[in-house]
Amino acid sequence: MEMKDMLAPAPIKLPADPGATASESTAANLCAHPDSPVLWAQMAEKELATQRAANGSAADFITAYAFARTGYHRSLDRLRGNGWKGWGPVPFDHEPNQGVLRAIAALAHCAKAIGEDAEYDRLRQMLSDADPAAVSQLLD
Repeated sequence: MEMKDMLAPAPIKLPADPGATASESTAANLCAHPDSPVLWAQMAEKELATQRAANGSAADFITAYAFARTGYHRSLDRLRGNGWKGWGPVPFDHEPNQGVLRAIAALAHCAKAIGEDAEYDRLRQMLSDADPAAVSQLLD
């Protein structure tokens, strides 16, 4: 019989991301929705893919890192603004949560690309704590 922690917080289910309806992530969309984790995640993912395809050096990933770091902080703002206290489940299968989790994963990928292994490990653990399924979908 599985024991349920009755003191654990309820899973966070964010409202729709303000940039989720944008057809693609562009600087103009970011200016219209600077609080959108999904748009920052898309920009980071796009830049990550570009640098990986070009076999970029660690320094070449700094722009992607900056996009991802901004998305990460917008994600924390969004989570805290919706009742998250720094821990607890953030289910990946709830679509509005995906931008937040993608931004965290993008930052993890960028941290790894620039050799910031301790930060990668911290972010991987953060994703696992939010939703273990997110790790296999976004990092592995």
